[in-house]
Amino acid sequence: MRPGIHPASRPVVFRDRAAGTALLTRSTAVSERTVEWEDGATYPVIDVEISSASHPFYTGTSRVLDTEGRVERFERRYGRTAPARG
Repeated sequence: MRPGIHPASRPVVFRDRAAGTALLTRSTAVSERTVEWEDGATYPVIDVEISSASHPFYTGTSRVLDTEGRVERFERRYGRTAPARG
């Protein structure tokens, strides 16, 4: 890699506001806000709306929609319509 063209990577805390969890990782993201981490050091913090801790796909709370039979159920309720004449 060429020196001097890449942004500096530093420890950053990403905090999921919905789940109340936080993750310390390395990132190039910049934030003026800081938080004291479990090790006693202060790191920049970036609040995120959703993460793997609160996303329904990862938590197992996602709903599986029943798509089988939807058309048939609709046709049973409302009947078939006449083909369009044109």
